[in-house]
Amino acid sequence: MPNQMLRSFRFQIKLRKSPAVESGSQAPNNSPSGTSLGDGGFQECSGLEVEMDIQDYQEGGRNDGVIRRAGRAKYSPLILKRGMFFGAGSEVNRELWEWIQSVVAGIRPISRYDGIIQVMDVGENIVATWVFDRGLPAKIRGPELNAKTGEIAIEELHIAHEGLRLVRI
Repeated sequence: MPNQMLRSFRFQIKLRKSPAVESGSQAPNNSPSGTSLGDGGFQECSGLEVEMDIQDYQEGGRNDGVIRRAGRAKYSPLILKRGMFFGAGSEVNRELWEWIQSVVAGIRPISRYDGIIQVMDVGENIVATWVFDRGLPAKIRGPELNAKTGEIAIEELHIAHEGLRLVRI
């Protein structure tokens, strides 16, 4: 099968409530299926990256180099630009703003959301799916209100998370 380049694609984001984490549990949730915060569409998504912390170990008697070992993984925040989460019908989803406002207000425990990012080709076929775990709102920037444009979309949303996996390609 020849390599195909995706010349035109779109993607959707789904946020689902994370299950409560038990003390000492480190098992990732492989398919977010909790209460929905919303489904959304955005023009841009960045931050699908994992960086490994590489540790150098200087072994005694080995002068020609160092031993390198894998340390912890660091996940970049996801950055969603120019889009919206939708509620019932085509109404704007208020739950996203309420989630952020509850974090700012100090309401504890903080609700965490797992997410699914699905990339689709022009024929609506899903060609890749990323899943992230235990997302927190890190930053939100609303639109620049301008009577000429009438925009109400989210300009930028940053979501910090605890894990990222590519589950389908």
